[in-house]
Amino acid sequence: MIDNQPDAMKQYGIVTLAYWAFTLTDGALRMLVLLYFYQQGYGPMSLALLFMLYEFFGVVTNLIGGWLGARWGLNRTMILGLGLQLVALAALLLPVEWLTLIWVMGAQALSGIAKDLNKMSAKSGVKALVSHRSDDGGLLFRWVAWLTGSKNALKGLGFFLGGALLQWAGFQTAIAILMGLIAVALIGAGLGLTADIGKANTKPKFKDLWSRSTKVNQLSLARLFLFASRDVWFVVSLPVVLTSVFGWQHSEIGGYFALWIMGYGVIQGLAPWITQGKQRVIGAGDVILWSIPLIVVVALLAIQWQWGGASQSILLWGLALYAGLFAVISSLHSALILYWSRADGVSLDVGFYYMSNAAGRLLGTLLSGLSYQWLGLGASLALSALLLILSVLSTLRLK
Repeated sequence: MIDNQPDAMKQYGIVTLAYWAFTLTDGALRMLVLLYFYQQGYGPMSLALLFMLYEFFGVVTNLIGGWLGARWGLNRTMILGLGLQLVALAALLLPVEWLTLIWVMGAQALSGIAKDLNKMSAKSGVKALVSHRSDDGGLLFRWVAWLTGSKNALKGLGFFLGGALLQWAGFQTAIAILMGLIAVALIGAGLGLTADIGKANTKPKFKDLWSRSTKVNQLSLARLFLFASRDVWFVVSLPVVLTSVFGWQHSEIGGYFALWIMGYGVIQGLAPWITQGKQRVIGAGDVILWSIPLIVVVALLAIQWQWGGASQSILLWGLALYAGLFAVISSLHSALILYWSRADGVSLDVGFYYMSNAAGRLLGTLLSGLSYQWLGLGASLALSALLLILSVLSTLRLK
């Protein structure tokens, strides 16, 4: 824990910069892998499999990573995540003929471990760095909203960077550029993160991995369904539709996903002002209030696509509205988990929560490949609406 406010701000700044650098490369790598291997002839289910281990190891990493963060300090787990991402990128620099499905799945698994170590460390670090003041609730919401929103804006830029580098520089040159960015971030974090951020006062036991808080457990279940509802159309279905149905180029697909994620990130950063959470403590009722219109939007998009024809403009404008609503809900979730997590060893509860987040992405990734291969984008959107309903039902039990 850092008691001095200027030092806390400095450490928060370094955490944020390291998180930004990682996120930029993570978004670029996802788009590179997706588009390159689609170009190589991979079908929807094979593309989904490329990301299955990435998401699976995210589940494991968030659980174990929270425990490691409480024992070692979040600065060390963040640096470890950056180092693992460097190794994952290096694994993709092999000759193209060596990049089999199994090998790329393994590299993606390592990247998934790295991503969630980095994410858990950054999010937990926010609570550990906020001073104990009377306005902690509003301050915490503002700090985590800014961190999350800016991260997603950079992730969007990463999507564009991945698509553009693939089109203009080729796969292996793009990977080498991303390795350079991560190497700079790793050196900066290694030199700058000096405090034992988030280290628990007592060494947590392995059994402490599982949350004993009813609120944390229910919010984690709601988060699982929430992110499954996004990734069921986001991971495979939409990119394949954009290239196979509408004939978009790689840079255009990367640019669209960049704008979508960046807009989503801006709304996340503004969520404390949009929801009035800057001036009050938000609760589960706020999540439900914003979830209902999102369910309506997704259900209408599914109906229109399935029975109204493949309208590009309706789909893109509908998904833009989806981005805004989903961003507010996600930001509310991110604040609530920090409100309700334990003060000593915060990474244990946050790690458990983001384990559910990763499990939701894993479920959504699997369903994205299956639903598109069997029934197309309309089925993916219908499943998204159903998963959102399950998320709201899980939230209803929260006080």
